[in-house]
Amino acid sequence: MKLTSAKVKSAEGKEKSYKLADSGGLYLLVKPNGRKYWRLKYRIGAKEKLLALGVYPTLSLKAARSAQDKAKLELRSGFDPAELRRTKRLEVSEVTANSFRVVSDNWFETKMLGKSKTHQERTRGILDKHLLPSLAHRPLAEVTAPDLLGVLRKIEATGAHYTAHRACQVFGLVARFSIASGLADRDVSVDLKGALVPPKKKHFAAITTPAQAGELMSSIANFDGAPVAKAALKISPLLFQRPGEIRHMEWSEVDLHAGVWEIPAEKMKMDAPHMVPLSKQAVEILTQLQPLTGRSLYTFPLETIGLKPMTENTVRLALRKLGYSSDQHTPHGFRAMARTLLDEVLGFRVDWIEMQLAHRVKDPNGRAYNRTKYLEQRRHMMQRWADYLDELRLAADHNNVVVGAFKNRESQ
Repeated sequence: MKLTSAKVKSAEGKEKSYKLADSGGLYLLVKPNGRKYWRLKYRIGAKEKLLALGVYPTLSLKAARSAQDKAKLELRSGFDPAELRRTKRLEVSEVTANSFRVVSDNWFETKMLGKSKTHQERTRGILDKHLLPSLAHRPLAEVTAPDLLGVLRKIEATGAHYTAHRACQVFGLVARFSIASGLADRDVSVDLKGALVPPKKKHFAAITTPAQAGELMSSIANFDGAPVAKAALKISPLLFQRPGEIRHMEWSEVDLHAGVWEIPAEKMKMDAPHMVPLSKQAVEILTQLQPLTGRSLYTFPLETIGLKPMTENTVRLALRKLGYSSDQHTPHGFRAMARTLLDEVLGFRVDWIEMQLAHRVKDPNGRAYNRTKYLEQRRHMMQRWADYLDELRLAADHNNVVVGAFKNRESQ
């Protein structure tokens, strides 16, 4: 006698598992805990086999009979229903393993190891916000150039042209990782060269004239704020490194006796270690700060004793408090200020300046300079720069800024 929906629903668990037969090999297996499973017995030649169809009530009696009919049709066509389902599961598993989500996660865990926290967060944001919503479940090898362009066009539509380019770069990095792993044949992002709207070059507002630099240094000298913020603000123009690099400075990287700050490669944008000679003024600022934060990991910690650096807005807010808006001068602007005045006023060699800015500088043979190249010359340059800023500050304090050339003959 065939099963009814009511009988299936009312079946309860007993001390041992039992079966309720329907017809044609279909039956309901009831477990002691009351769980119910649809099973189908069938034969391939002389061998009896069993096919799991699903769980009740997710799979109703009517749906179970439809699944039975499909399996019987496969048998009549010469196929083993269990083998067909096993093959499908393997295919689904393979697609999942090769999906953009899985491959990009593997790439991130492998290639982002050792990168700065800021770089990791920005890259993770590109993946989670822009690429994964559209591509997560797609096998990377099946993503075409038009597919990728469609994703990037959505980003462009918001006006975020730089982000669109960055998303394209991240996809390319994941694709090349996939190629090396044997999961894809090519990187389709290379086909989009010239297809995206060029991003507007971002310029950080900066003071670049001697008179204004003197006024800025005078304001900084008189800044009334928390000790860590004050020290970070005072040292920023003396180091002119990227704000994130200064923010993540660690005491273990600083040698006050030798007057040098050695930044490890994983913290640098150019992925190479960098040496920053410290002027006497910079050493004095750090020496005064050390009793306060010396037990912290970071030189400029969020708290006096803590494992987190000051926020990325600490120096920016200090400048705002001094009356400098983001359209006048930014923490990143100290780099442009040094780049301009060291070249145009003090006359130092551009390659020394570029090296100290941690830009990629190559020698005449095309080889990248190592971190100690021109170290003594750069040490002299950094001291002269600190002295020059003092001169501008003192002149500004007396309303007598001297803007004439201070060419350094030794640097020519």
